[in-house]
Amino acid sequence: MNPPHHRKRLLLLLGALLLVSTACTQTPPGPGGKPGHSASPGSGSPGGTGDPGSPSGGPSSPGSDPSSPGGGKPRPVWHPEPGIDWQWQLTGKLDLSVDAPVYDIDGFKHNASTVADLHKRGRKAICYISVGAYEDFRPDARRFPKDVIGEDNGWEGERWLDIRQLDVLRPLMAERFDMCRDKGFDAVEPDNVDGYKNDTGFELTAGHQLAFNRMIAKLAHDRGMSVGLKNDLEQIPQLVGDFDFAVNEQCAEYDECATMTPFIKAGKAVFHVEYELPASRFCATTKRLHLSSMQKRLHLDAWRQAC
Repeated sequence: MNPPHHRKRLLLLLGALLLVSTACTQTPPGPGGKPGHSASPGSGSPGGTGDPGSPSGGPSSPGSDPSSPGGGKPRPVWHPEPGIDWQWQLTGKLDLSVDAPVYDIDGFKHNASTVADLHKRGRKAICYISVGAYEDFRPDARRFPKDVIGEDNGWEGERWLDIRQLDVLRPLMAERFDMCRDKGFDAVEPDNVDGYKNDTGFELTAGHQLAFNRMIAKLAHDRGMSVGLKNDLEQIPQLVGDFDFAVNEQCAEYDECATMTPFIKAGKAVFHVEYELPASRFCATTKRLHLSSMQKRLHLDAWRQAC
């Protein structure tokens, strides 16, 4: 039988061992003191492998920063400078071997792992999204009310949108931009932002287009992404301050490239393509203007001839 003081020491030792054992089996606390857990694939985080065509990566956590994937610290907004090289591919299997620091790819077709791969290769990723036209082949097509869908815009499955209805279109575009942000894209290329110059089936004015385009720019900026102005040449003087770069098609063919000068003077890149002219016909001119130019096929596969 142990003396009383030995029993007391033994009890103290057993108590200390019990405390250590309990501490070792508890789950480490996560942010804010909540129990930590592993992220599941496809949960909407940039590293997930969820449906690449989903227009939303899921709701943000309360208190999370809308400009940061996964609700972490806000990432710095990327500002491409004049003359930077780029690749634009919207069809076919994505060719990651193209030696260009910027890739402009379809935001619906590619998932977070593709964007992460581009980042690992030291490249920036632009999310192509049509904002001014309805596309019947997109996963969110049924969410567009019939009264905002107008005339055919010349591309199969696409029709102009009534951009006057900002309250209807804003939440739809916000979800698409959430998707781009959650996949980790650095920027957005919003297409079809010059409907007021076309036969849309709606009585659109230049004022309607300015309001819509500024709304689109704000949606991107609110999510920590830069945003480009696609074509819409006549409104460049009013919109150059709202957008971070420009995307232009065929300014050399129509002798309009000098119109892009306000972006260059503001230190903002102009990503430019020609479809009909060979590179030898426009590269000398666009280089003098500091445009980021290349020749592409109209269906925008991987092939390119950069200046």
